[in-house]
Amino acid sequence: MMKRALCLTVIFLAMAGALMAGQQADRAPTVPDQYIVVFKDTVANVPDQADEMARRHGGRPLFVYQHALKGFAVALPAQAAEALRRNPNVAYVEPDLVVSASDTQSNATWGLDRIDQRNLPRNGTYTYNYAGRGVTAYIVDTGIHIEHNEFGGRARSGADFVDNDGDASDCNGHGTHVAATVGGAIYGVAKGVNLVAVRVLDCSGSGTTSGVIAGIDWVTANAVRPAVVNLSLSGGASSSLDAAIRNSIAAGIGFAVAAGNGNLVGLAQDACNYSPARVPEAMTVSATDSTDRKASWANYGSCVDWFAPGVNITSAWYTGSAATNAISGTSMATPHTTGVAALYLEQDPSATPQEVRDALYAATTKGKVTSSNSMNNHLLYSLVVASAPTNNPPTASFTYTINSLTASFTDTSGDSDGSVQAWSWNFGDGGTSTARSPAHTYAAAGTYTVSLSVTDSEGATGTTSQSVTVASQPSAGITLTARGYKVKGVQRADLAWSGATSVDVYRNGAVILRGLSGSRYTDNLNAKGGASYTYRVCAANSTTACSNVVTVVF
Repeated sequence: MMKRALCLTVIFLAMAGALMAGQQADRAPTVPDQYIVVFKDTVANVPDQADEMARRHGGRPLFVYQHALKGFAVALPAQAAEALRRNPNVAYVEPDLVVSASDTQSNATWGLDRIDQRNLPRNGTYTYNYAGRGVTAYIVDTGIHIEHNEFGGRARSGADFVDNDGDASDCNGHGTHVAATVGGAIYGVAKGVNLVAVRVLDCSGSGTTSGVIAGIDWVTANAVRPAVVNLSLSGGASSSLDAAIRNSIAAGIGFAVAAGNGNLVGLAQDACNYSPARVPEAMTVSATDSTDRKASWANYGSCVDWFAPGVNITSAWYTGSAATNAISGTSMATPHTTGVAALYLEQDPSATPQEVRDALYAATTKGKVTSSNSMNNHLLYSLVVASAPTNNPPTASFTYTINSLTASFTDTSGDSDGSVQAWSWNFGDGGTSTARSPAHTYAAAGTYTVSLSVTDSEGATGTTSQSVTVASQPSAGITLTARGYKVKGVQRADLAWSGATSVDVYRNGAVILRGLSGSRYTDNLNAKGGASYTYRVCAANSTTACSNVVTVVF
């Protein structure tokens, strides 16, 4: 049981637990600025075509394919890759992806051996496709024996809320055991994860709710994301502890928590009566033995999300750099889940806690746990593959100004989850450009449909178009320029002209001022948002001696 009372509010080491993982579509990271170009089947002389096409766009072929497919691999910036996509000989262009081999650990501990396969009997190995690299797991517990061989420099002290200092060394063993199950080199699920000790339980394995909340508060303020927290502890129902965990999860930090090991005499109880097990946003884990049966003392009920190995689990111990111990509890099941969460976050570092929880639940082996007394009688599965995050396409937009037959365009496009990498303009008269903010001079006055297509770093596109009207320079010799801007969101247009000293000012074809002296005027439009306005000035009391028409777009 390993439960000890401390004052009025008690936190117990939850030496028992559960585990789970999720199956999803394959995903792999991309190699920056590296692409695979696939030719159409009609292309002949592939090596020459590949060499010529790559060099034309500033690259050289890395590989040329002639048998399995026709094409080549090339290192190019995204804008050049977009140009390749438009080549009539190209079927498609796609990013080059990173692939890696799956590692297998022989003579794995039974817990690791169990979570990487769907069914018994175990095969004596632990296969893993990721290692949790780039992810930080916060072990809120008795501390960690940092110098243990299992950690290889990946573990460090974060904070100590027992002695109120920065040395979170372990004088109990529980935290070291948990940390090595999360990320130890031999005993760990995620063998490349970073581990941070947050000490909230003393040398006897006991602590207070207030101390645990202090630890969670520190993690929430200092977490290096992507991050996941392991809480292999249990106590009475506490609204404040529940709220602290919920708020930390809302801040983007996932939590795996122990279901608990029953009451003070070891009889299993409903996990919904304990904190932190009852927090619905957390991943609540109960424990199984080596036959997939719920451990007799492990808590149960609707608050349990899934189960994981938690009986007689071997892991690192605090008494030496190579020390080990085999202990039981939902505390031992919970770090299996924390490790799998780290594997998932390596694949998808931007995943929210809810997305991680959903993915792990989806991957669990359903209906596997016997005598569970829980609707979620599912067993953790570690070979979770994150689905590719949805890429939001960029939003194309632009503004423009007109000076006689010349239109000057300003790109205002954006991308909510990336950046715009390529621009393709069609000016409506046969002219095109790939510049970001080009200018174009038309041969004749008229109204033209100008379209802009933008491409983001993942290859998604967005398109917009506007009607643009240009007019020839008037013979009257009056020249008008205009600039639109906003002051606290309110539209204003500055007009400036030459060739006349007294003018009538027109907006959208209607006179707004007559007999204005000088050469400048600011039109306060008293409007917000987007709009376009046309301006013209004419010599006072004349409708023929007029300037060019200028359009201001907001």
